[in-house]
Amino acid sequence: MAREFLDNILLFKGLYDRTLDPVAQRCGLTRMELDLLLFLHNNPDHATAAEAVRLRRWTKSHVSAAVHALEGRGFLSAIHPPGNRKVLSLTLLPAAENAIRQGTDAQNWFVETLNRGVTPKELALVEQIIQKIARNIRDAMKK
Repeated sequence: MAREFLDNILLFKGLYDRTLDPVAQRCGLTRMELDLLLFLHNNPDHATAAEAVRLRRWTKSHVSAAVHALEGRGFLSAIHPPGNRKVLSLTLLPAAENAIRQGTDAQNWFVETLNRGVTPKELALVEQIIQKIARNIRDAMKK
């Protein structure tokens, strides 16, 4: 079971990369830059650099470089709230709309591809199993 699980994670990631890499190239972005734009778009309630690092397990340096590049292109605004130099609030700007649209279209295709031929009942069962496995992983990481 473990081997098949790990093999499928790699397969899953491979298809996701093949889906998103061309979008990043077309938009003149690095994958990290596109991933950050999509993270902010899909998670508006977590619009800080620290939340991106925490939730996606990205390195601070990669997020910082992406923020700097995206700010330079006018794709996002990054500001420190008054009196808090540790938090960097990120706001998407209209210039990012095309890249976000292409990225979300690619993400939607990816999800549709994964779900092809799978019934809603089967998807619900997979979600339950994944939640249990994720809980086991989080518990093991606390030790």
